[in-house]
Amino acid sequence: MQEKLINRFLKYVQIDTMSDDTSTTFPSTKTQLEFAKMLLEECKALGLEDVSLDEYGYVMATLPSNVTYDTDIVGFIAHMDTVPDYSGKNVKPHVVKDYKGGDLILNAQTGVTLSPGQFPILNDFIGETLITTDGTTVLGGDDKAGIAEILTAIEYLINHPEIPHGTIRIGFTPDEEIGKGVDYFNVKKFNAHFAYTIDGGLVGELQCENFNAASATVSFEGISVHPGDAKGKMKNSLTIACEYQSLLPADEVPELTEGHEGFYHLHDMKGTLEHTELHYIIRDHDKTKFEARKAMMLSLADQLNQKYGKDTIQVTLKDSYFNMKEIIDQHPRVMALAEKAIQNVGVTPLHEPIRGGTDGARLSFNGLPCPNIFTGAYNYHGKYEFTVVNHMLLATKTIIELSKLVAQA
Repeated sequence: MQEKLINRFLKYVQIDTMSDDTSTTFPSTKTQLEFAKMLLEECKALGLEDVSLDEYGYVMATLPSNVTYDTDIVGFIAHMDTVPDYSGKNVKPHVVKDYKGGDLILNAQTGVTLSPGQFPILNDFIGETLITTDGTTVLGGDDKAGIAEILTAIEYLINHPEIPHGTIRIGFTPDEEIGKGVDYFNVKKFNAHFAYTIDGGLVGELQCENFNAASATVSFEGISVHPGDAKGKMKNSLTIACEYQSLLPADEVPELTEGHEGFYHLHDMKGTLEHTELHYIIRDHDKTKFEARKAMMLSLADQLNQKYGKDTIQVTLKDSYFNMKEIIDQHPRVMALAEKAIQNVGVTPLHEPIRGGTDGARLSFNGLPCPNIFTGAYNYHGKYEFTVVNHMLLATKTIIELSKLVAQA
């Protein structure tokens, strides 16, 4: 099982599936659709039923029940795309067997090093087999590790019919990284009573709460005048944008927050003297605080519009997803099964809030309760991303164990 898992993962990560948040198509990139076609054929080759790929790039398939009694239908879901903020092209994974500790040189030419000094968690993985990047791209463990684990678990169940399981549905989604992963996901067609996204990181993670999330575009309009004759005439949209940013709480940013603490995150800016745009994401686990954050963005615009003139600043807010905890709490059995499965493979479940979101957050509000389970991948969204093979194997075994437990419940 481990060899098949590694081979799948190494194959998948070398396929470029970066999503594009500026695209007007769905999926946002053609490469995701090509990967979806490959997964479609793999599902068919495994002998799964109801294998489909729709116009939006969703792959779905069924492993039929092998028991004679009725059980709940469980789903396992992972996303195909990688983050658009860091290159996922020409990924060259490195397999590091029996990690000895200390620095790992990812790229000798550029001097990129994966160091326990920067990432102390590496000290916990001495003796493990790691899969790293070459220091120039993401790895793609988010979430090709999840895809590899789901299909490896399904193949194992197929090859071991003595293991009882009910009907299992699997789904692979595009564009999760740009917040559109379930825009067209057909919950009725998926036809599961509950599901799990395999999209966490640290071994043992079992997550039923995530951020409430919104995006904000703040636009600034200026007036261009020759700088030599600008007094009382020029209105510099760039400096007004800087002033707006300075009014937000300086310590409520991703790099200074943790746990349930929310933040404002300025992730993109572009501008000229006449027009500047700041792009933010707004996050908070608490719904009341989340709404207050959005209100502050609007209030600051009003404040500066009084100073610089009406319509100098415009704020466009868009909700992305909400905290799934309020839904999952209504389905305690879904979490109890996952906790038991993780314990059965010898791991202690870790209940950490997701400082982000998953497809499962929106799916939960669409009628499909869907907590999140670990993959064994670490340092998502950058060149320092890596996976621990044994942790990936434990995730695969958790899927198998969950399938068994659902059939016994």
